[in-house]
Amino acid sequence: MSDYLFMLESHLNAEQLRFTSELQAACAQSNMNLFLTGGAMRDMLGGFPVRDLDFTIEANPLKLAKDLAQKTGAMIWSTDDVRKSVEMVLPAGSTVQLAMARQEKYSKPGGKAQITPATIHEDLRCRDFTVNAIALSLGKASRGLLIDPTNGLADLERRELRAIHNHALLDDPVRLWRLIRLKVRLGFTVEERTQNQYRMAREAGLEKLVPPRALFEQFRQIANEMNPTEVLRALEEEGMLALVSPALSGAKLNLQGFSKLLKVRQLIPFGIDLKVNNLILFLHLLSEKLTPKERAGLLKAIGAHRSEIQQLNQFPQRAKALEKVLKSAKLQKASQIYQALQQEGGEVALYLFITTQQRLVQDRIRNYLTKYLLAASEITDRDIEAEGLKPGTPKFRARKIERVYERLDSRPRKQNPAPLAAPPAALAAPSRRII
Repeated sequence: MSDYLFMLESHLNAEQLRFTSELQAACAQSNMNLFLTGGAMRDMLGGFPVRDLDFTIEANPLKLAKDLAQKTGAMIWSTDDVRKSVEMVLPAGSTVQLAMARQEKYSKPGGKAQITPATIHEDLRCRDFTVNAIALSLGKASRGLLIDPTNGLADLERRELRAIHNHALLDDPVRLWRLIRLKVRLGFTVEERTQNQYRMAREAGLEKLVPPRALFEQFRQIANEMNPTEVLRALEEEGMLALVSPALSGAKLNLQGFSKLLKVRQLIPFGIDLKVNNLILFLHLLSEKLTPKERAGLLKAIGAHRSEIQQLNQFPQRAKALEKVLKSAKLQKASQIYQALQQEGGEVALYLFITTQQRLVQDRIRNYLTKYLLAASEITDRDIEAEGLKPGTPKFRARKIERVYERLDSRPRKQNPAPLAAPPAALAAPSRRII
């Protein structure tokens, strides 16, 4: 096994590893060349947590994605028939992108791209920044081979963002947003020529050419940041948020809400995955101080779909309903509190924790985040398999839930203190009283 493959396995969680294994087997069976690329490679090599998996295939992955969704339980979030790419969400919340290796050529700055199939080397040379243009082969013939045609590994070591070519930011202006987000998130500097290219693009007003749905994708990426506050502050300083909504500035930019969210996220023990719809939580906090008219303008500017707007509108009611449940005196056991919170998404629990005025509700959510999730994680699939049940079956899932509830409601046995040993003779109390 190459060092890079070992590094990959040590960075992925169990669900991501299972999906990767299924994808490798499917590509091998269909003779497709498979590569791990983009942000996943950047984060793995840079020592950052791998949140999303980006795979590039030298073929059309659309049919492959449908088969994988059935095998792994992943949900297909969106498809792009032009770029031949698919966004998927794994059951625990991790996202996966499968994309065809392609070349993108632009006739003018901010224009429509001409898409053609390509090799992995051609694909990498058409990307935005060198740190995003590194690939790891997962195919049988060259498994473990690192491909780095633009020397992105050196830029990772220098902690520097460098555009791959002189028109990278001019061709696709959404990369202006990506540059700011990555600069803040990674703490990298921007290479001088890339900074000049950014300045030229802004002077030409190319940021105004970003399509609404591309902005929506950038907001989704910001929502997945551990600390969106600093990214939003940087975007405000650059005047980018004002392009989406002039109201997103000053006191109406809810940075205080995002700071509170960061604090509650830090309560969750390391290694515990809380399933959260980060996008809905982010959009709600972002628009919380806006008027209804300003909020509607924001959602229109980012091309939010009707179903997404509906989810956002229902969010406050979900929080109120959960608060009512958690105030109930009927909840006595830890398993009952755990079940009530599991039935709602993690986004509601996090939001309710930072907004509720009910001390009991806040305490119960705190226990859920800091204790119950950790205790539940101690019951593994292997424990249930040891009972002779097959993974993926209804009986398996029911038994695991039952074991989790038993674990949450169990009390540690009180141990009787050991009797004190008799003191040594030299330290024993004298037999006569001293008055």
